[in-house]
Amino acid sequence: MGMHGRLTFLLLLSLHAPGTFIRAAALPDLPRVVALSEDAAPGTHVAEVTVSCSNASGSPNITLRGIEPGHPFNPITISADPAAAGTFQAEVTLHAGAELDARRVKQYTLTLWASCPGEDEVEERLFVWVMAGQVLRCDAPFASAGGDVVQVLADVAPRTPLYVVLPQPRGGLTFRLRNHDTPLVLTRQGLVLAPADGFNPSKDTQMFRLEIEVMDRHGHNCSGTVRVAVLPSRRPRVTFLEPQRAVTVPEGIGPLEVVTQVHASGDNVRYAILAPTAPTLFTIDEVTGEIRSTCQLEVAHARLLIRAYNALHPTDHATTMLNITVQGTGRRAPSCVPALSMSQVPETVSPGSTLVTLRCTDPTGANESLHYALEGPPASRSRFCMEGPRLQVNTTLDYDSEAVAAVGFQFTATIVVTAGGQPPRSTHVPVLVTVTPVNEFTPVCPSGATFTVPETAAFGSTVGRVAGTDRDYPLDSLEYSLEGGPGPTQPFSIDTCTGEIRVVGPLDSQRHKSYRLTVRLTDTRNDLDPAKRRSCLCDVAVHLQAVPDQAPVCTPEVQELRIMARSGGRQPVTRLACQGSPDGAVLAYTIAGGNEDGRFQLEGNTLFYLPSDLAEPRTFVLLVEVWGGPGVPRRSTMVALVVHVTPQSTPMPPSTTTRRTTLRKEPLVVTRTEAAWHPPAWFVAVLTVSGALLLATLGCVARSLLCSNRDRGKLLLGKSSWDVAEQRGGEEERGRPHASSPGQFDGRAWDPP
Repeated sequence: MGMHGRLTFLLLLSLHAPGTFIRAAALPDLPRVVALSEDAAPGTHVAEVTVSCSNASGSPNITLRGIEPGHPFNPITISADPAAAGTFQAEVTLHAGAELDARRVKQYTLTLWASCPGEDEVEERLFVWVMAGQVLRCDAPFASAGGDVVQVLADVAPRTPLYVVLPQPRGGLTFRLRNHDTPLVLTRQGLVLAPADGFNPSKDTQMFRLEIEVMDRHGHNCSGTVRVAVLPSRRPRVTFLEPQRAVTVPEGIGPLEVVTQVHASGDNVRYAILAPTAPTLFTIDEVTGEIRSTCQLEVAHARLLIRAYNALHPTDHATTMLNITVQGTGRRAPSCVPALSMSQVPETVSPGSTLVTLRCTDPTGANESLHYALEGPPASRSRFCMEGPRLQVNTTLDYDSEAVAAVGFQFTATIVVTAGGQPPRSTHVPVLVTVTPVNEFTPVCPSGATFTVPETAAFGSTVGRVAGTDRDYPLDSLEYSLEGGPGPTQPFSIDTCTGEIRVVGPLDSQRHKSYRLTVRLTDTRNDLDPAKRRSCLCDVAVHLQAVPDQAPVCTPEVQELRIMARSGGRQPVTRLACQGSPDGAVLAYTIAGGNEDGRFQLEGNTLFYLPSDLAEPRTFVLLVEVWGGPGVPRRSTMVALVVHVTPQSTPMPPSTTTRRTTLRKEPLVVTRTEAAWHPPAWFVAVLTVSGALLLATLGCVARSLLCSNRDRGKLLLGKSSWDVAEQRGGEEERGRPHASSPGQFDGRAWDPP
């Protein structure tokens, strides 16, 4: 055995020796996260995991451990990888009947244990994210096999919502009822309603089944079943104690008097007369069941079929037959025409006017013995009276008074017609008088309608209110209008209901010191005839108050500031102290120039420096414009700010005192233009030639003088003009000695003669 053979033998011996290192199986793909839609069908492939074994002689064993009971995954299946020895593929799938719901379980954590023959066991995790699906899903138990069950009482009101289908998602859905053998109603919103006529009040439980299909806008659908169990009602049914009843009443009963009353037991009971369909003698109160006469009763016989029903459940009802007999009496009450008086009169009706005249007859024939009396509230008895069979107005009926308004402009009373004899016989005639309004008064303008408004008033500002009055009821019910309407010559409008005058155009006191407006007041709702409206014209004066245009004053107008640029947020630099007009108008500020790269920002009157990557000290000269008020042209003031900005890394000068310099006021230059004479061209030419000749002449004279006195030129150059003058004087007096001569100078000063 050579050297190579011995080494191979020793290596194999060391691998099988006790205590030798054994390699474990490997799951190189784990841990990892996979996404799975909740719409995935059973058997869907979830993930594939690679298993590596050092020993390729056998298949590995892979199991899922640590999973809660009822998880939706199958046991792992293993297949060998033909391309690589010792490599296997483990597949994770959904088991049959798996239902994923992202709202209940968002993530599953799978723990995979893998072991290869002769190798250690390894553990890794696989995370499965459950994503919300796109398929329409109906909620359980609606979508279950048995469907959802709803129990209601048989006396539930018609079209009452019984069930709501709530699939997911809930937007843009359509609902369709598959079976139509049910009285229940399915709405477009997925509501199941009770039948329009209610359920049949049976003593047994009724069952209705609805198969509903839900579809979204993408064509996805789901379906479910709703079963509605209708239970017998627990409330008492409407019942008459007597299915038939007979009533006898005497003749002579007046209109709207109670003849009898019917009563039925139950809840929410209402009454109605079924037959005859148009009763002429009697009427019934649907709530109380009282039977009243519609006119004065005479001998007659009537059969009324009366129905009692539950107002909430009309199908719950009962009927009874009522026989009414009107018997004659030996002494009947008088009969009157009309049996009921209703009249409508204007408020201007004069006292003594007749509203109605009764035609009453006594069955005994003694019409002369009839007595007429008026009964009723005091307000009615004071305004009306009886003159025999005539109802007359006793006093004025003022529609505009509070007393008439308190009774709703209607007066009720009763005329009692009594016949003589024992006992006395009487008939009651109800009376209703309605008072209608009459437009009697013309609106009145307010006194001294004068207003003052500043010429700087903004659009929509209130100038004043024209408070007109009208004595017709309802009081001061007026409409306001402006004659001519708003325009350039009349920059105002008026509110139709309130009479407020507002500014709707520019005002200028220099063009118009005041405006004279004509306002029309028109009353409303004061007469039954809309054409009978009254109006008046009112003169309104609006004076414009001149507002002097003052530019804001800022102190100081020039500032020199030093700041150190800090990192972080913006930092304040200074706050401008400016004062505007006396009316307290808010001032506006803006940076007019010098804001290079937008390093500064103004908020109100405060200047801020915005942090930047400034590397070296820099000086900014900012011009801030300040103005106030909406006047045109705008009056503004300019403030100069000299800001020295030093980066934080650059040393700052020791002094950080802000130096404020007041800018010197520039003088006002007034230019005055005066008329001047412009000579003609020939005059200018002549003057120019004359001047040139004069200069030439003077030059020749000067030259001749210089040539004649050439020898004396040197002396004259060393003397002043005063000495030359003295020398010229000395030539005239040659015999007199000159003071400047050195031979005759005696040291004393003397004045020339």
